[in-house]
Amino acid sequence: MVLTALDYCIIGFFILITVIIGWYAKNSMNKGIDGFFLGGKNLPWYLAGLSMVATTFAADTPLAVTELVAKNGISGNWVWWNMLLGGMFTAVFYAQLWRRSNVVTDAEFITLRYDGVQALWLKKFKALYLGVIMNAIILAWVNLALMAILEVFFGLTGMALFGFTALAMFLVAIYSSFSGLLGVALTDAFQFFVALIGCIVLAILVVNSDKIGGISGLKDALPPYSLKILPSIENSSGGTSLSMGLASFIAIAGMVWWSSWYPGAEPGGGGYIAQRMFSAKNEKHSFMATFFFQFAHYGIRPWPWIIVALCSVVLYPELGFDDKKLGFVMAMKDFLPSGMRGLLMVAFLGAYMSTVSTHLNWGASYVINDVWNHKKSNNHSILRMSRRVTFGIMILALVVTTQVKSISGVWEFIMECGAGLGLLLMLRWFWFRINAWAEITATIIPFIVYGLLKFVWVHDYPILGESLSSNPTSFFITVGVTTCCWILVSLLTKPDPKTHIQSFKNKIYPNGFEQFKKTIPHLFLAWLGGILLVYSFLFLIGNIIFKEWYTCLKLSSMLIVGCILFYWSAKKAELFDSLDKQN
Repeated sequence: MVLTALDYCIIGFFILITVIIGWYAKNSMNKGIDGFFLGGKNLPWYLAGLSMVATTFAADTPLAVTELVAKNGISGNWVWWNMLLGGMFTAVFYAQLWRRSNVVTDAEFITLRYDGVQALWLKKFKALYLGVIMNAIILAWVNLALMAILEVFFGLTGMALFGFTALAMFLVAIYSSFSGLLGVALTDAFQFFVALIGCIVLAILVVNSDKIGGISGLKDALPPYSLKILPSIENSSGGTSLSMGLASFIAIAGMVWWSSWYPGAEPGGGGYIAQRMFSAKNEKHSFMATFFFQFAHYGIRPWPWIIVALCSVVLYPELGFDDKKLGFVMAMKDFLPSGMRGLLMVAFLGAYMSTVSTHLNWGASYVINDVWNHKKSNNHSILRMSRRVTFGIMILALVVTTQVKSISGVWEFIMECGAGLGLLLMLRWFWFRINAWAEITATIIPFIVYGLLKFVWVHDYPILGESLSSNPTSFFITVGVTTCCWILVSLLTKPDPKTHIQSFKNKIYPNGFEQFKKTIPHLFLAWLGGILLVYSFLFLIGNIIFKEWYTCLKLSSMLIVGCILFYWSAKKAELFDSLDKQN
């Protein structure tokens, strides 16, 4: 693809604006660890929420959605749509609690919740595992996606391709290491709107091209079951189907959201989502930011990706099974005029930069706050070490990038290796029999079971080797074994001292734990209302696009009911209130 002078001007202008925002944040940033990693704990809900949404849109996200749709139809998106259930649960039940914890990372929360040396070592292990190892792997996958885009756009290969990717990552490391979370959040907000607009423009251009012929032409060119939002179990005449199996749908929609750990959608909250909750002004802003994230991520953003993905099935039938994800990039290459190419390139750069900047800042927060002894250092030393760690994670991620060959199946792999841990992360706030030994067990067991199922027993039972979206047998086994193990450990090991538990309750439930329990029915209703609100809005947009007007009428009624139920229940549960009434 050849970019014109106009395209390069658009790309250059985007980079300039990003640098200016980062420089502004650098001069406005509060000093110290809270200032660098939590933006001074003063972010308004809309900025914290936009930062969450922008981070979850990485360069690989549209490619992954394209692959899911090409292989399983629209219903393939339930691999990630199911996470709304857990995300809404986090917004309603945990957002305020996380903000009250007053910690810097979710790893630090471990020593707040649990007692003993084992809790301290678990904190350090999770800080290194999540902040360095898992972070580097995730960044490597994001780099691979950007490299795939650069390869198709510019025909780059080999060291030139890697060099451009390393340069992009280095630019992100510079502004994120000097501006801290405030700079990351501000650039995230700008990059989110750029990326969203770019993807909408691409979807409109591709679907209205002569080769597709609008929405009606797209519907005529695809088998009906590929357009179903809910999965179908029937097969096509050719023996294959673009639909997800019923068992897989039950596993994904009914179990993954509460049972499996996944970065950005941790049951009960965690990772960079928790970091944004910590950075909010108060409990009210924490709740509103997390709810806005769920609404924007699941309700507003998916359809441009899905439309382009469906068009790619029609346009590029020659793509192999493992290359379906490239349909999105090929559509960019083939259907964008001058100027629009630069805009879409900026959209992907924005998606890439927002994700990388968050992961670099978030990963460094673990090392500085939970591994390095920052309490004996002054603010200048903390900032200097934070920047060193940021660049260290960047270098490690680039090294890992050279070793990773494919991003296919990443989502499912992480879900299965975290299967069974999710329920513990949700219950540890309320069931005080859970201790550090139980969380250690829930963290380790899934990897052991996954290894046995996928590499040892798979020779005798080939069904265990299939993916989550095609057959969830191995997932069911891992969830069951892990859950039984950590519950058993909780019951057999010594609980944390009552004084430690009471100290935790006093901090997290200032009005009393018994008073909190009285709000649980309203919290559940708010959760159900929020789910109904977002799903009905998501499906309403899809049916408007496909001109299914009767279904639109039913979904509109459901949307109104969801809005009323959510708002009424949230008010009853005092989710719009804060201990700090001034904010």
